Amino acid sequence: MTLPRNTSTNADIREARNELGARLRDLRRAAGLTGQRLADLLSWVPSKVSKIEHGRQSPTVDDIRVWCRAVSDETAMEGLLADLNTIETRYQEWQRIMRGGLGQVQSAVTRREQETRIFRGYQSLIVPGLFQTPEYARGLLEQSGRVWTQGEGVEEAVTARMRRQEILYDPSKKFRIVLTEAVLLYAICAPEAMLAQLDRLMSLSMLSNVRLGIIPFERRTALAPEHSFWVYDDDLVLVETVSAQLNLQQQQEIELHTKVFESMALDADYDQKARAVLQRASKQIAARITAEKG
Repeated sequence: MTLPRNTSTNADIREARNELGARLRDLRRAAGLTGQRLADLLSWVPSKVSKIEHGRQSPTVDDIRVWCRAVSDETAMEGLLADLNTIETRYQEWQRIMRGGLGQVQSAVTRREQETRIFRGYQSLIVPGLFQTPEYARGLLEQSGRVWTQGEGVEEAVTARMRRQEILYDPSKKFRIVLTEAVLLYAICAPEAMLAQLDRLMSLSMLSNVRLGIIPFERRTALAPEHSFWVYDDDLVLVETVSAQLNLQQQQEIELHTKVFESMALDADYDQKARAVLQRASKQIAARITAEKG
């Protein structure tokens, strides 16, 4: 069973952009202006007006301000800017987030984690940042650096990520993490470093405030989520895609992701059973090392 498609966050954001564009289009029409005429007044190419009105391009704050002035309706400006802020808060493109460098991204995450008491995380592909070894983190951050041309900030980001992990030893915080067995076997770094990463998971699974669950390959799950996600307390859901970070704060979004997390958590193995899955993965990686040397 997969999640219903009509719960897609990307679709929700597209709809919000469409609605914002439609409101701007209504203002233009009410002013008796054609798209060409508005573009002329604003010294824009006509295609920009069309893209904004049809939700294919998000307007900037300045775009909305000059639009409202051009149609002589500044009373609508405050509401339109509030809607734009909501969209930008929910959908943050990595290209924009990465402008400050990899280290700054880690600092922003640190602030959010310091405010959180209960962490619920489902990861299907990678080890969570809070649980990563330096070598594993470096492997991931180097990949991000290659995509976003931020390679010079990798070491700073690795140091910041390791510093973030201090909160794991704060007894006031609770961590409920569910991983698939696949997470343990993806070659994010060298095989020897992957073995160290699994040892790290083994140790963290014994912390009193960490509940680490692992879903083995052979387990048939009630749900098969299409992506990894995090739920911070009951206030925020974070979903990372290839191009953007989604920050979801609507109650129905939080409730849906919490429900899915609890379903996945029921299907996971814990304690000794989870450590047995970790040991199985370690043996497979050790076999890879032997085969490569042979």
